[in-house]
Amino acid sequence: MTVFPQDYLRTLPSIRERCTQVYEKGKRGELTCFDVDESALPAIVEHVASTTTRRYPHLDKIPPHSRLRHFDPKQMEELKEGWENQGLDAVEQTRRLIDLVIVSVLVDAGAGQKWKYKSSTGEYVGRSEGLALASFDMFKAGYFSSSKEVPDRVDARGLEQVTVQRMTEGFQINEENPMVGLEGRSHLLKSLSKALDNQSTYFPSINEEPRRPGNLVDYLLDSVEHDEKHAKTVRIEKLWEAVMSLGEMWPARVQINGIQLGDVWPCPSLTDLGNYENLVPFHKLSQWLTYSLIEAIESSMGIIIEGVELMTGLPEYRNGGLLVDYGLLKLKPNEEARGKLKNDELPEFEGSDPVIVEWRALTVIYLDIIKKELEEKLGQKLDLAQILEGGTWVAGREIAAKLRPKDGGPPISIKSDGTIF
Repeated sequence: MTVFPQDYLRTLPSIRERCTQVYEKGKRGELTCFDVDESALPAIVEHVASTTTRRYPHLDKIPPHSRLRHFDPKQMEELKEGWENQGLDAVEQTRRLIDLVIVSVLVDAGAGQKWKYKSSTGEYVGRSEGLALASFDMFKAGYFSSSKEVPDRVDARGLEQVTVQRMTEGFQINEENPMVGLEGRSHLLKSLSKALDNQSTYFPSINEEPRRPGNLVDYLLDSVEHDEKHAKTVRIEKLWEAVMSLGEMWPARVQINGIQLGDVWPCPSLTDLGNYENLVPFHKLSQWLTYSLIEAIESSMGIIIEGVELMTGLPEYRNGGLLVDYGLLKLKPNEEARGKLKNDELPEFEGSDPVIVEWRALTVIYLDIIKKELEEKLGQKLDLAQILEGGTWVAGREIAAKLRPKDGGPPISIKSDGTIF
């Protein structure tokens, strides 16, 4: 059966397959932007092992890398207790949890080094954790709901009401507290409204109410199978199909035959033979969303998502920065000069730049390699989501803070529009 490129490039296997092609070019010294020095790999594995065992002495207790890690545990417990006290059944509680997870992931792109969110405890929190706390508070306050009686849900009509001004208030943005990519986030949430209305198969309306992200659980319940132990299972392809059905909400980037591909970019190190062989898919936010949905669904509904090994590590600046900061990936001098405006500044590039595309592709494959090396070192089989959580994401943050104590930012800056990283 012929698979059209616009379909292939939106599948999970395509990510690892195309990134492997970039990796193999790197092994042969044929990349446009980076040189590779694998002698740095043991030091990276050692740091990730140290970070993992320090944070999780019991390796079998490492939780998955998920948006749920970034919410305040006490606030989450109180939220779920409130739902229990209202008499909500398990399906409705899962719908609301998915509502929260989806909007929180969609606003979770780089906010810049200056932005901070003042939490309910008075603590100032930046980056991904700050975005999580802000989106949680906005969810509870009814920013994304059309129902005054039920503020703590998300629905298509509520998302239509999202404005830049409202988001500015919710994220506490002002001249002293600027955020990168605010307009991109706002537009993404408004676009989610239209996508939900256009995808009735994956987000079916219940009781003629506005469609909700959480209606995903209703689609998945119709897709449940039972294994030989009578456990409820759903294949990862079913969940991924639903996540990718929201593709129309992403900004207009690469399209094939009118199909919006999302987080897919041309890579000059690969040759286009006439069938888009030079395009490399990442689908980072979609995968981050999927990892988060897996935990929400499995923990709330007792459904096992099978085939998660098809997913990849997340090609974002913490995981990728770890590889650059240890010298495994070295930006070629001419590329570094191209990215610098001043001699003392870090190189900066657009998300579509060949530097960023190569960097992200190499990150995907080296996360697989780190996983294999780490399992051998620790004598324990681990899921890739556990490696990210245990591990690489925090190690990337630690080495960045050591090398750049002023802001702990990445070694290569990405001009974010709020919808990539």
